[in-house]
Amino acid sequence: MDYIRNFPCISIILCLFAGIISSGLRGKTAMWVNTFLLIVNIVLSACTLTYTLTLNEPFVYVMGKFPAPWGNEIRAGVLEALTAFFFCVIMLLSMLGGKHKLADEVEEDKTYLYYVLTDLLLSSLLALIYTNDMFTAYVFVEINTIAACGLIMIRQNGRTIEAAVRYMIMSLLGSGMLLLGLCMLYDLTGHLLMSNMKEAVTMIVADGSYEIPLIVSIVLMSVGLCIKSALFPFHAWLPDAYGYSTASSAAMLSSLVSKGYIFLLIKIIYRVIGFDVYHDTHIIDVLFLFGLMGMIFGSLSAIKENDVRRMIAYSSVAQIGYIYMGFGMGTQAGMTASVFHILSHAATKSLLFIAAIGLTDVSGGSRKFIELTGSGYRHKWAGVTFTVGALSMVGVPLFSGFISKLLFAQAAVQNHTKMLPTLIVLGISTILNAIYFMKTVIRIYTPVGDAAYTSVTYKDIQSCAVVLVAFIVLNVILGISSQPVVDMIQQGLATFA
Repeated sequence: MDYIRNFPCISIILCLFAGIISSGLRGKTAMWVNTFLLIVNIVLSACTLTYTLTLNEPFVYVMGKFPAPWGNEIRAGVLEALTAFFFCVIMLLSMLGGKHKLADEVEEDKTYLYYVLTDLLLSSLLALIYTNDMFTAYVFVEINTIAACGLIMIRQNGRTIEAAVRYMIMSLLGSGMLLLGLCMLYDLTGHLLMSNMKEAVTMIVADGSYEIPLIVSIVLMSVGLCIKSALFPFHAWLPDAYGYSTASSAAMLSSLVSKGYIFLLIKIIYRVIGFDVYHDTHIIDVLFLFGLMGMIFGSLSAIKENDVRRMIAYSSVAQIGYIYMGFGMGTQAGMTASVFHILSHAATKSLLFIAAIGLTDVSGGSRKFIELTGSGYRHKWAGVTFTVGALSMVGVPLFSGFISKLLFAQAAVQNHTKMLPTLIVLGISTILNAIYFMKTVIRIYTPVGDAAYTSVTYKDIQSCAVVLVAFIVLNVILGISSQPVVDMIQQGLATFA
């Protein structure tokens, strides 16, 4: 079974090679290469997850057999394998769900380029999950940024170009702060491997030396990743980036890209700085405050929107606030809730974007709420799927969002100093979620006159229905069989350091 230790490295390299190969293929062939790649990566990630669960501890794969500090390492444990498996499943469903729209959204001679960017995006996400080297992480952060920016602007219109420019400016600002923090930390520790960095940081803290430079480097890296993951108030680029890109791009960007940066921050907290050291810097208190603010202001912005896709995008601001609120609790229970919400939000947000595309397609292509009236009857699968996603976001039992909010509430009760603000904002946010999501569900199931959209048809409705059903099943599984996933998250966090 030791050959499975090669699988994380193989998955990253396969994605890079697929990107190179797809650059010389026609669009349809590149699509099949991309689909095959995703299926292979799902299998490799599932094997890695099974192996780490059996092993009951993480393993380290030394690339090129060169030891530290010259070599590079990949580290795979339960949490990394679970996240990689989940990300690959979400990306496959997102690509299949938006495939029928690609011909309308991307010029034919650029279709192959879309799949090149998707392959690079997947390689960067897997690298951020598995790498044990901070400089390698930074390199793939930049690859992730370029690929995501390309996926936004490949749909050639004024709004997407503007959105891509705003995204690139904010992302480069975040990347620059991450690099500055990393350079300072390298100067303090003399290492780039995460495990070696943590040993050096522990010695620095014990000696009481370089306290200010250490805190500055931690702040720079944290703020950089907060900007890139669109934590409030660094979210201004998000609505246009998610709202005007292609169907598959919106699903992937909202559910995966920001989560890759958040996962890297979790690795920095546990495996570079140390959970206790990070807690003592009180940076988590700032994350907690901005998380609470994001939960409220993201929902208020969503309520004011009259565009269904921008409403879903603003909802992401609120949901990212949930994740950082869990970080800010400074407890293992809060971190467990945040990691589960990463998975829950990824499954639900991609579901909502794909369902919204179906609803707009049977509404004359309009995304305005008034035009969506009755669209749930015109496209039954999209209507049901959007309703499931809305109920999950609100936190109705049987769906994944309910488990997320339950875990956050349980974590809050264990933290007496932050319990009251957490529960209050959690309640307010749930009410606000219900306002804008239930308003949309009522709108799509409000009957409309007979002759309004009778001639509108939906392309590839059967294949899209399969994807929508798969999203529903995934969401329900997380809602009714969440304990095994929570157990894996707890096991992964326990061995993450």
